[in-house]
Amino acid sequence: MTARQQWSIVAAIVVVLGGALFVASRMLGDQLYPVSVGSKAPEFHATTVDSTPRTQSLADYKGQVVLLNIWGTFCVPCRDEMPAIEKLHQALGAQGLKVVAISMDDPGFEQQIRDFAKQYSLTFQILYDPSGKIVNDYQTTGVPETFVIARDGVIRKKVIGASDWNSTTNRALIAQLLAEPGK
Repeated sequence: MTARQQWSIVAAIVVVLGGALFVASRMLGDQLYPVSVGSKAPEFHATTVDSTPRTQSLADYKGQVVLLNIWGTFCVPCRDEMPAIEKLHQALGAQGLKVVAISMDDPGFEQQIRDFAKQYSLTFQILYDPSGKIVNDYQTTGVPETFVIARDGVIRKKVIGASDWNSTTNRALIAQLLAEPGK
């Protein structure tokens, strides 16, 4: 076998491997690039549950500190953590914190979501994603799952399960992020 034939075989192998990597990155993108602390927050689209529904997206909060909570009306731990999220919102909302809670309830649950928000006296942004796309986009494992997104769009904290969002530690993190200059 000549040197030219050997190099042709090597080139063919490189092309095949490159093609396989390209296809794998397209097909397994979510698994190859997990949504985690330090990664860019994925875009989302969800609808308000008020009398005139409108679509909101992460782009609507660009340059702001966002606490993104993915929840459901059926979720007992979600019910446990909502009062703490409301207290955090009351304490730091005026300083610029945007709390966005996206319900992933089934289609047709708008009234139950409104009733839930009223029951817990929630004053932050409540959105609804009946398609469940946010679950895939944020690679959630259940509800509640919460992401703290800094002004630069990078996830700074991810919590699976209920948390005391009004705790000293969580408030300090949010206050630190609010103190960072906007981009």
